[in-house]
Amino acid sequence: MAPARHRLLILSASMGAGHDAVAVELARRLTAAGHEAEVVDVLELLPLRLGHALRRWYGWMMRRAPWVYALIYRAFFISPRPAWAASPLTVLLAARLDRLVRRRSPDLVVSTFHLAAQAAGHLRRTGRLTVPGTVLLTDFAAHRLWLHPGTDRYLCPCPETAHDVTAATGRPADCHAPLTRPAFRRPPAGTAAVHARIGLGPDDRTVLVSAGSWGVGEVEEAARVLARSGRYVPVVLCGRNRALRDRLGRIGGLVALGWRDDLPELMGAAYALVDNAAGLTCREAFAARLPVVSYRPIPGHGRDGVLAMARAGLSVHADDAARLIAELDRLGDSAGRSRLVARASALFDTPAAEDLLFGPYGPDSEHPPPEPPVRGPDGARSPGRPV
Repeated sequence: MAPARHRLLILSASMGAGHDAVAVELARRLTAAGHEAEVVDVLELLPLRLGHALRRWYGWMMRRAPWVYALIYRAFFISPRPAWAASPLTVLLAARLDRLVRRRSPDLVVSTFHLAAQAAGHLRRTGRLTVPGTVLLTDFAAHRLWLHPGTDRYLCPCPETAHDVTAATGRPADCHAPLTRPAFRRPPAGTAAVHARIGLGPDDRTVLVSAGSWGVGEVEEAARVLARSGRYVPVVLCGRNRALRDRLGRIGGLVALGWRDDLPELMGAAYALVDNAAGLTCREAFAARLPVVSYRPIPGHGRDGVLAMARAGLSVHADDAARLIAELDRLGDSAGRSRLVARASALFDTPAAEDLLFGPYGPDSEHPPPEPPVRGPDGARSPGRPV
């Protein structure tokens, strides 16, 4: 085997499954190309099991008190506070990350989670990270914590997000093809066999309802709306939320599933996906050429991502039950369905993330990225690195 050309450190976080899945798929592709790629969960770098506590707290909020997360998101994720004003948590993580980088000596650091982006950007800006740092956004809406002036470049899920990031930071930002497993791009299996696997008939018009790996959001309400229509059979992807699956299992007219390894086949046999978070499941649906309708998004980054995805023409946002059914009915028109699917599928014609990593401003580049603009006391933009 030829020696690895580069050593990459990919920073993720086990907040749900999306960040990790993107990081793992990127590492798989890089390894197949002959590089060395290591995925690290930054929550595990925090001392005193603080990362474990953060994960449990976030999960509790999203399941029991989403309004609390909405307030936190409003105050800390989209506030005008400068992104380079490092929080104590960022400083603590950066110190641990600094030691890891010294041990691993990577040629490039890639962050797929916003806290990792802040920590790596802090190290880069203070001179302790001497190799390029790239942020790979997993959200369609780039909130403040994704952005840091120490970041060399950004890889974004669509051109509109890339434009917004460059406008906000002055840093290079490119659109990359979604990092989904190859299975989602394969021709679908027979619908009848897939439906039989989950106890449905071959002619049932199934609509997948996504609740993420944690099974959060108002998915029960969405499933009831679909079941009452009499035109669609909701198949709810409850993730690892056993309580949600058990609760939905007592409702007639729908199918409640736990964590599944056959999601590509389920998508290939479905009529549409109803989603509430604009996360990885939507990108997987784009790969499977499955239309996406967003409904009752989770607060904070979920709602902002849903709206950004709809503005980009990649999905449809239904803001009430009547519109949800109406938008699903419209997908029965082949021309409208084809336009929506084509727009989302076009993302896969953009450059692959693993290729963009080694373009301008990557580890082989002889030229540093341009200095980001900063705002002076009067709010005017001026060139130069913040101090």
